[in-house]
Amino acid sequence: MKLAVTLVPVTAFQQNCAILYDPESRRGAVIDPGGDVPRILAAIKKHDVTVESILLTHGHLDHAGGTSGLARALAADRPGQTIPILGPEARDRFLLEGIARQAAAFGLADMENATPDRFLAEGDEVEIAGVRFAVLHCPGHTPGHIVFVDHANRFAVLGDVLFQGSIGRTDFPYGDHQQLLAGLAGKILPLGDDVRFICGHGPASNIGAERQSNPFLRGL
Repeated sequence: MKLAVTLVPVTAFQQNCAILYDPESRRGAVIDPGGDVPRILAAIKKHDVTVESILLTHGHLDHAGGTSGLARALAADRPGQTIPILGPEARDRFLLEGIARQAAAFGLADMENATPDRFLAEGDEVEIAGVRFAVLHCPGHTPGHIVFVDHANRFAVLGDVLFQGSIGRTDFPYGDHQQLLAGLAGKILPLGDDVRFICGHGPASNIGAERQSNPFLRGL
């Protein structure tokens, strides 16, 4: 079974909030709701998706700033139910706890700290409408960055690890360029050239295209 994917670019950072869902049952999940919660809710309603979980690749405000607001809004329509927030890896806790402060510094409104119901780690699995995604820990952009891989359908959600033509920034005090490159070489490229992926910003791509043309992957 393959999931449908709808991308909703949010906030001034144009971050790709992703809605993944089964076209038949309309069950699904939201990945990285960075902000602009009304826009995300409108897309959920347009595609008639029942959101069963919210997943986070990492703790940056443009990926997680709308998490708490979205979870509240979704739960309000389902009395007695909560929407579980899963991920990222626990080493991004400090980023999630600093979202409101960072947002204020950027002059951004309606962003809140996020509190996961469960942090995820390498080797975990998450399920979206019956489709299993493996969790890989790929730090460097942030210490607790994770990615989600659907091996059966050759599809991945890579957050800010790999983009079309580029890779994630590492010029933060907690960033580690060599660690990011090691993750790309040891975990992402071995997924296989046929694996398609969506990323945190910009258009989708596939591993093979990036292996051939992405200048940051040369020599890996």
